[in-house]
Amino acid sequence: MTDPAPPVSVPSARVALSTSSVYPESTEVGFEIGKRLGYDGVEVMVGTDATSADIDAIVALQEQHEIPVLSVHAPCLLITQRVWGTDHWVKLEKSAEMARACGAGLVVVHPPFRWQREYARAFEEGVAKLEENTGVVFAVENMYPWRTGKREFQAYAPGWDPVVFGYEHVTLDVSHCATSGSDPLVMATELGDRLAHVHLGDGSGSPRDEHLVPGRGEQPVGELLGLLAEQGYAGDVAVEVTTRKAVDRAQREADLAEALAFTRLHLASPIVPHES
Repeated sequence: MTDPAPPVSVPSARVALSTSSVYPESTEVGFEIGKRLGYDGVEVMVGTDATSADIDAIVALQEQHEIPVLSVHAPCLLITQRVWGTDHWVKLEKSAEMARACGAGLVVVHPPFRWQREYARAFEEGVAKLEENTGVVFAVENMYPWRTGKREFQAYAPGWDPVVFGYEHVTLDVSHCATSGSDPLVMATELGDRLAHVHLGDGSGSPRDEHLVPGRGEQPVGELLGLLAEQGYAGDVAVEVTTRKAVDRAQREADLAEALAFTRLHLASPIVPHES
């Protein structure tokens, strides 16, 4: 007769659904699906969908669907360069305003593009000042070099890897680890207490950022979640995956339900009894 498996310890980390995961459907659909599938909350990706940039609308959505906003992703993408104007610091201030209005405590931000020279020069110090002035955590996300064929371009400044900089809080994105060739287990360990947020996805190592459903790529996603459990990780885990190729709403929801089940299953650590 085999010994029974030890009980498990589940950290206090909540599992959120990024509204980007329902694209090309709307921000509101992200709230609706997140609630129906049993996510603990949503992460609002501020993007070109007008609702995503309307603070009052976002507050109304979380009340209507009875699901909290746990984090806000600032508009840092190439396609969102004109969302909330063109002043980068105003964008971050508005992101903090949305987070406070919703009761969320964290904003995800990408490092600047290299051609945003003045913004990049002041970025580290500026993010620290924003945290101090707003009371909101700004967690800088790991990115990756851009690759075309055999050529590699460093698109971010002061750099794509937040581990080597002095940010107090960092978001670890697993799909971005796949694209950069980084080991998320090593990154999580090196970050230690600076790891404030996780974007959960998967990737095959392609130079294209894939954001696969966890378990469908080659990243050690399950091991990462187990490591977080062992460490007593108290931040949130936001499922940020691509469902653009889903043929209909049913397939999209099935993918997002699978991602949630995978996350909850692996976000646990065996309790090893102490010897007396």
